[in-house]
Parts: sequence; structure tokens; C-alpha cells
Amino acid sequence: MKPILFRSATIVHPQSEFDGIKADVLIKDGKISAISEKIEADEDVVLIDAEGKYLSPGFFDLNVNFGEPGFETKEGLINGTLVAAAGGFTGVAVQPSTEPPVHTKAGVSYIINTTKNSLVNVYPVGCISQDRAGVDLAELFDMRSAGAVAFSDGMKPVSDSGLMSRALMYAKGFDGLIFSYPEDKSIAGKGKMNEGIVSTYLGMKGIPALAEEVHISRDLYLAEYNDSPVHFSTISTAGSVELIRKAKSRGLKVTCDVAAHHLVLTDEELKGFDSNYKVKPPLRLQSDVDALIAGLKDGTIDAIVSQHTPHEIEFKDVEFEIASYGIIGLQTVLPLAIKAGLSASQIVEKLAIRPRQVLNLPVPVFEEGEEANFVLFDTGQEWSFNEESNRSKSANSPFINSTLKGKVIVTGNNNQLFSNTY
Repeated sequence: MKPILFRSATIVHPQSEFDGIKADVLIKDGKISAISEKIEADEDVVLIDAEGKYLSPGFFDLNVNFGEPGFETKEGLINGTLVAAAGGFTGVAVQPSTEPPVHTKAGVSYIINTTKNSLVNVYPVGCISQDRAGVDLAELFDMRSAGAVAFSDGMKPVSDSGLMSRALMYAKGFDGLIFSYPEDKSIAGKGKMNEGIVSTYLGMKGIPALAEEVHISRDLYLAEYNDSPVHFSTISTAGSVELIRKAKSRGLKVTCDVAAHHLVLTDEELKGFDSNYKVKPPLRLQSDVDALIAGLKDGTIDAIVSQHTPHEIEFKDVEFEIASYGIIGLQTVLPLAIKAGLSASQIVEKLAIRPRQVLNLPVPVFEEGEEANFVLFDTGQEWSFNEESNRSKSANSPFINSTLKGKVIVTGNNNQLFSNTY
């Protein structure tokens, strides 16, 4: 990578002495060579005008689904890292929703070895249960030893309370972290969207907020009983925010995240039966959206995730009832966070700092001589998310062919650079 000089960038890093300062930043040989009010540019330096733009640690996503192994037609690991880089991410935690699922140390090693030379650091999340079947514990310790950073059954909730309790207790012994996808299947039933006025209007079976909140209540009790940490993935209701807020106030070791699309969309979007709005947990009410944003701002919600879930067209371009859940989201997280009203510093906190802290991973340091792990983004620049700018193999997003505000300019890590030219 050629030396890069960012001219007049506003640095956003709450743990750095340069936080909030406008400065020139020189990146050379993959490291931060200099940070100063004015740096003279050599002839071989790539000069980037960063006036009015923000330079921060690269973003980190706690919830990404790539298809490989098994579903490479949805998204391969290498292509997935390019999509992540385009969205400003230099690190992603990959869910084990593959075929076969990532439930052995061999599966973990495959992901690490396949992506080891990428710009984006890829961290495998291993299964909680064997085959994600919710019956027997998977090889948690072996997977952790091989490099798994957490454990989850993806979008399959662990319904067996005893199994979840054992997982929490066992993982605690080696500082493992359990990701809980909160949905009580016996309450959710065959619902396809949020239960409410809109589902009644459309004549569609709904998933009540209660299904999520009952499951969270159960796992909070189990975490407290076992004195274990637990992380809730993609919470979506006001009740969930309040449950976690109270748990944190009582000192429980609980963290959580929210999908970016849940910060700006409601179930009103489903009146046109567009399956690109079909996600799980389902889009909720405006009151839930408001509570989620408030939870982000007061620290109840630790991180924003993309919940990137690519699908081939045949899984989405069908009747709403049978369409698959999920949207691609890595490239739209920043614009949605901006649309939700978050400031640049709040965005960096929820996309770069806290996600790494949840996993006890080191946060990139902004000091001279340190490895350069960064993203340069503009909160005011508009761009078109279309077939040309979409880096994913899939196109299942309600934001395709729309103009978005908030653009990632360049992403850098591991002495590699990704530049968005659209």
C-alpha cells in the first residue's frame, strides 16, 4: 500500500488524545506514521482531501452472515470481506449459519485460514448446539481454542432452558461469550411480521413483542443464576430495551446489539408486501424504534450491527409468506445510523469501539507508530446504492436503487486499502 496522507481529517476516537481534533494523518507501511496539524506531502504520497470528513477506527460488525461453506452462491467469505470493507468495516464476527454449521474446531479453522490475508479481520462465531439443533452442546472449548470469539445458533433461538443454562455455565469457565437470539418459538408460532394493527390489516399472522421479551427474561435469569455474561443479538422492542436497562442497573453482565434497519423502518413498510422488508426479528412499531434509539444514546444498547443476510433472488422474489428472512446490510449501516440521528461520535462508539469491547478484542489505537486500522467517512455526502455500487453477490435490500446519505470514502487495515469510487 502506498503512503497515504489524509489532509484536514477530523479524528473521532474517544480513547485517543486526538479525539475531535482536525489534523493531517500520514499512513506509511501500514502504520500511523504521523499525526500533526500540517504534514508536508512527498511526491509518492497518495493525498486524500479529508476536509469535513471523519477518520476513526475501522467499524466492527458483531452479526454477519456469509454463505461459505455450503451457500457460496449467497456470499463467499472473500467476497464478503470486500462488501464489509465497502461499508467501512475492518472486522466482522461471522455467524455459524452455514452448511455444515460451524460447530467444530475444523469449521472455525477453515474460516480463519480462508480469510487470513484479507483487509477485513474475520472472527468466527461457533455454534452453541451441535448442528444448531438445540439438543446437545457443541464443542465450545475446542472452538474457542481454535479461534472462535463467541457462540450462537444464529437466528435459531435456543429453546431448551437447560441447554442454555449449561452453555452459559460451561462457557464461563474459559471466558467464552454466549450470543442469545431472543425468540420464544412457542409464542412466535408461524408469524411472519410484527403482531399489531398492520398485521391485522394485512390478514397476516404476527410475531408479538412478547416472544422476544419472554426469551430475554428467561436468559437474564439464567445468566444471573450462573453468574455468566450474555449478549443479546438484534433486540427490537421497547420492552427488551427496558429489561436490559434494568438488568444492567442491577449489575448483570449483559450486553446487546440492534440491527441498523430496526432504527429507521417500521411494520408500516410491509403494506406493499415487499419481501425485502421481511426480516427477523420483524420490523416493529415507531414506539419501538424510538426506544431503540434512546437505548443506544443512554448506553443500554452497546452496538449496531448489519445483520447482513444475503439471499439469491429465488428466495426473495416470491410470495411474502414463503420468502426468506433477511437483507444485505453491510454497506447501508452508516447511512441508516445517520438517518436515525446519531452523531459521528455516537456512530464510532457503537460501530467501532463497543463491538470490540463486547468481544474483549483490542480497539485500534490512534497514535504514531501504531498499526493503521481506520475508516474515513462523510456524514453529509449522498450516494446511490444500486447494481453498480452494491458489492454483494445478492441484492435483497429495500434500499437498492435509492439515494443514501452518509458515505464511506476509504477503509484501511492490514496494510491494505479499499476505496469507494462510486
